[in-house]
Amino acid sequence: MRRLLTALMILLVVFFAGLSALVLLVNPNDFRAYMVRQVEARSGYQLKLDGPLRWHVWPQLSILSGRMSLTAPGASVPMVSADNMRLDVALLPLFSHRLEVRQVMLKGAVVQLTPQSEERHPQGAPVGPKGGVAPQESERGWSFDISRLKVADSLLVFQHENDEQVTVRNLNLQMEQDEKDQAQLEMSARVNRDQRDLTFSLTAHLNAADYPQRLLASVSQFNWQLQGADLPRQGINGQATLQAQWQEASKTLSFSQLNLKANDSALTGQGSVVLADKPQWTLDLQSSLLNFENLLVSDAATDSGAPQQGQQQASLPRPVVASEVEEAQYHELRGFTARANLHARVVRWRGLEFTNVGAQIANDAGMLTISQLEGHLGDGKLSLPGSLDARNDEPHAVFNAQLENIEVGSILKAFDYPIALTGKLSLNGQFEGDRIDARAFRERWVGDASVMMSHSRLEGMNFQQLIQQAVARSNGDVKAQQDYDNATTLEQFSAAATLDNGELTLNDMQGRSSLLTLTGEGALDLVREQCDTRFKVLVSGGWQGDDKLIAWLKETPVPLRVYGPWQKLNYNLEVDDLLRKRLQEEAKRRLNGWVERHQDSSKSKDLKKLLDKL
Repeated sequence: MRRLLTALMILLVVFFAGLSALVLLVNPNDFRAYMVRQVEARSGYQLKLDGPLRWHVWPQLSILSGRMSLTAPGASVPMVSADNMRLDVALLPLFSHRLEVRQVMLKGAVVQLTPQSEERHPQGAPVGPKGGVAPQESERGWSFDISRLKVADSLLVFQHENDEQVTVRNLNLQMEQDEKDQAQLEMSARVNRDQRDLTFSLTAHLNAADYPQRLLASVSQFNWQLQGADLPRQGINGQATLQAQWQEASKTLSFSQLNLKANDSALTGQGSVVLADKPQWTLDLQSSLLNFENLLVSDAATDSGAPQQGQQQASLPRPVVASEVEEAQYHELRGFTARANLHARVVRWRGLEFTNVGAQIANDAGMLTISQLEGHLGDGKLSLPGSLDARNDEPHAVFNAQLENIEVGSILKAFDYPIALTGKLSLNGQFEGDRIDARAFRERWVGDASVMMSHSRLEGMNFQQLIQQAVARSNGDVKAQQDYDNATTLEQFSAAATLDNGELTLNDMQGRSSLLTLTGEGALDLVREQCDTRFKVLVSGGWQGDDKLIAWLKETPVPLRVYGPWQKLNYNLEVDDLLRKRLQEEAKRRLNGWVERHQDSSKSKDLKKLLDKL
């Protein structure tokens, strides 16, 4: 045991003696010019090291530098700058004149990926062929390799062309690569923008064997959380995995095997983007569930003042920031082109659950075309193809609406309309406006449509009962049944609808049931939630009493006006005038009969003259 301890002590003494000798004999500043030449020869970037280099021997043999910067050829600002840099080096290779850098560590660095930090060739300078190999340096007294890179508590500034800068804070990155250019990457950061805070972390495997012509990445873990203005109170949490590839020749970033989760929503699929002056997107996505109630703050609260179902405790909207130049609506669409296909098994929005939703969308620099947008809602089907032209300052949207057997009660409830109406709605029409949201549709859209409903039921007002009770009060020879529900039920209803900036006009209204038929016209104010409609109602069943009067009532439409606020409707029946007119016609008919039977009488002639004046 004593011999073993003695051997270990000898080894430690030799190690520290060699290390001390290395520190005394090898000046790290001798590597400065060599590292600068190596970086420039291999990448073309200019490495600048301020201040002297010095050794740091514990717990890792390292070279410490002062302020450093790495600048692309022709760039006006450095791509990477830091107040200090640490190079962890291997000890034994130094004895054979090899500088093996095991890890480069930057703390508090600033990474700028902006147009000012990009490589720029001098005007008229020759450009080498793509994929060419850089000339080898003749001096090979030292070799220079880096296997690990660590960036801690740093800042990333990203900007594409003339877009706004995106600042990524708390950047922590660790990358380790082998001799085959296979790398493992771990990264975490935080982005705060437009009063929203995004934190994320990822783990990925990189294949840089063909870099810079091609770079492959396999993201095995990507966790993120988004919170802030115009988002649900609980924020949006998600995870993702995907395979990505960068093609330098075509400037194309593509991804496949995407598996993305956001709260309880999920997306799978593939896509690509060509980073041209106007990025060109191509997406093919599928989803088992898209729950917009947990992803978006519904505009129902701003429309009606009531919280939307499934969107309780919504986050407050962002404040409006004054600006000298007011940007046009949907101006973001002008900056890219896109082709997207989406199929979702279930989509939840405003308390509605759509199934088998399919969409085909194309954007050509501001001209958005939705060639397909369809799905099922309950037992019904709906289709809403359309377009949005955002190329001018005033956007213009046009949609063709086709609904088949959609439950109208669920639609009214989703948009907080207080009309207690149920039934299967079918609609075919075209509508246009300047903004795609519920409030703009109520206030500023125009269009025409044909409307049909089956098995409809309007709660709170029974047309048949109102008419029969009014007749019974005016004429004791007729009795009204008292066992009706407080609702008007129609088997079929149809109308021609016209929407004009918040006013919905209904013409040629026709409805029927086993007990009544009606015709009419009217208007509904969608903003003030009021209506004024006039009907002619023919009640064909449910009468009791005078047979002749009932026969006349079954053939005589009764004028009915329904008006006022939707939550407190008023009505007006002209039953008294109708019965008075009938009595007048009956009296006139009988007097004319008496005149015809007594034509030779002088009284009949006087009565005839009087009747002619009536």
